[in-house]
Amino acid sequence: MRLEQIIASSCRQKILLALAKVGRTHVTRLVRMINSTYNLVNRNLGILENEKIVRTKRLGYLRIVELNLENPRTVALLRALELLDKPIPEFDDFMSD
Repeated sequence: MRLEQIIASSCRQKILLALAKVGRTHVTRLVRMINSTYNLVNRNLGILENEKIVRTKRLGYLRIVELNLENPRTVALLRALELLDKPIPEFDDFMSD
């Protein structure tokens, strides 16, 4: 899957940003953090896991999820999300005129 397709989903964006903030967490907490549903988060985690953007492991009955920072695509996605979150100065100047 292309990087543009990965960040096209607002749920996947929220998952990536939340994991960047907390490091690792269990899926239920992640659902609460991004104010979504378990099914939607689970489906998007499956996509991210297939792309090796995130890693999951079992800890008893909990499923722990974390970013796979060894994957250069993960780092690129986080940088892209950071850039998308910043205002464009030229655009702000244009809009204020």
